[in-house]
Amino acid sequence: MNDHLEIPSYTLSNIVNNAIQEDLGSFGDLTSQSLENNTNEITAIITSNKEGVVSGLNCAKMTFNKIDEKINFAPKLNDGDSLKINSVIASVTGSALSILSAERTALNFLGHMSGIASQTRNFTKLISHTKAKILSTRKTTPGLRVIEKYAVQCGGGFNHRFGLDYGILIKDNHIKVANGILNAIQGTEKNIPHLSNVEVEVDTIEQFRECQELGVKYILLDNMSADQIKECMKNNKNNSILEASGGINLKNIKAIAETGIEYISIGRLTHSSDSLDVSMHIE
Repeated sequence: MNDHLEIPSYTLSNIVNNAIQEDLGSFGDLTSQSLENNTNEITAIITSNKEGVVSGLNCAKMTFNKIDEKINFAPKLNDGDSLKINSVIASVTGSALSILSAERTALNFLGHMSGIASQTRNFTKLISHTKAKILSTRKTTPGLRVIEKYAVQCGGGFNHRFGLDYGILIKDNHIKVANGILNAIQGTEKNIPHLSNVEVEVDTIEQFRECQELGVKYILLDNMSADQIKECMKNNKNNSILEASGGINLKNIKAIAETGIEYISIGRLTHSSDSLDVSMHIE
């Protein structure tokens, strides 16, 4: 599990460039271009309209500066800081045309990433008295995985595999194709011997016991109840590292974490978090 995710500048630049192109198209912000005073210098304030956790300040800053490098984007908080209603996130100073042209794209980044960070914080607060760590998954928006996983970290979560090439996780469909857990594991040992750590997904106690017999070090317990997880913990004779996943929400995560499990992966952090409402107002 990755404890810290750094976003390469070129990766972030590509994401921001795509977002700007998507919004400005071939002809730019036609409405702001038509304003007579659009070259005037203005200062705008970005604020939160809900409580939460801020994330995406670098994306917002890069958006403004790619539109106009003369814009001064001054954050008042750091990614991961808590937000109250009407918290000032940043001030932006520059030409009216440039700021208005970048406004929606910058706010979209802030709202989307802060929403993920806020949802993650809601989960981590509920299990702070346990040893369990919350993990993100690969259930991300295509093209935005790196910033969404970064947002999870801002909320106090951690990252599972970043992509398919980061490790081996044998899931139910792999087991079906290989005709069993044993065959799937033997295939990885034969074809990718340099990867010693293999994780296997199981959804029954019987499959868990089979993995124990095969000496699997990492086992993902899919869609198991807290009682089923306790049963697996009780029979974890090999001291395998266990991860719970599937169907986890704010109502049941406390009971799952209190089983003593090490990791809990939650897809809804990145595929179902609401955007945090943020606004920009000209002073």
